[in-house]
Amino acid sequence: MAPDDELVARYLNRIGLDAVPPATVEGVEQLMRVHLTQVPFENLDVYFQRGVATDRSWSLSKVLDRRRGGWCFELNGAFAALLEALGFEVRLLGAAVLLGGPNRIVDHLTLEVTIESRPYLVDVGFGDGFAAPLPLNTSADKRLDGRTGTFGFMASAEGTTLVRCDGDVPEAQYRFRRVALTRIDFEPASDRLYHDRQSNFRQGPVATRLLDHGPDRVTLTTDRLRLVQDGRTTDTTVEPGSRAWRSYLRDWFDIELFD
Repeated sequence: MAPDDELVARYLNRIGLDAVPPATVEGVEQLMRVHLTQVPFENLDVYFQRGVATDRSWSLSKVLDRRRGGWCFELNGAFAALLEALGFEVRLLGAAVLLGGPNRIVDHLTLEVTIESRPYLVDVGFGDGFAAPLPLNTSADKRLDGRTGTFGFMASAEGTTLVRCDGDVPEAQYRFRRVALTRIDFEPASDRLYHDRQSNFRQGPVATRLLDHGPDRVTLTTDRLRLVQDGRTTDTTVEPGSRAWRSYLRDWFDIELFD
């Protein structure tokens, strides 16, 4: 078995697919939605300071061998390897997250993927983000169905901003430039966020994933398990770090917390 074929087989097994989807927008959406369901966004190695890396082998080993989730550098880094093995043209893009306000520092890895000769934004490492490829080169007034919500793009001199349009006022998610980077280019951002005690990733543990391909979702934070199902939100409080908290982590995310 060729290396790419072996990678694809291992990856499909990890996300629970029996066959490779077609090389279409719908096929990549299927890959995204099962990935977002089976592989959680989680910051446990960062919060508990267990070590992280941005290289391809680290990301693939964490997702496939250790059967863990991760943050953007790991999840999108691994997913990019899968898409490349399937023959897609993939560019790693640097983005500045805007959820907390203005920001010009690259602190997120996202993907530009050419599908059926058109560029799309693809992301499986942004937590509560979109779950379908979003066509780039789209007019600013176009609203795009991301399956978990409605999204759009706004252009500026500083780059392209992904916005969420579920409310009356579009909410900026992150801004990116369509300039291809390498995994090593993200090491400074990963190292800074890993060591910065003030970064969001150091404030408390979090794990989140889609339920049944979305838009339903389960999220475990420091003291709360949140289920969003059929438009209803249910919160269950839990003592931080308790046996019950660890049980939620195991039962909902298949992660055994290290001692």
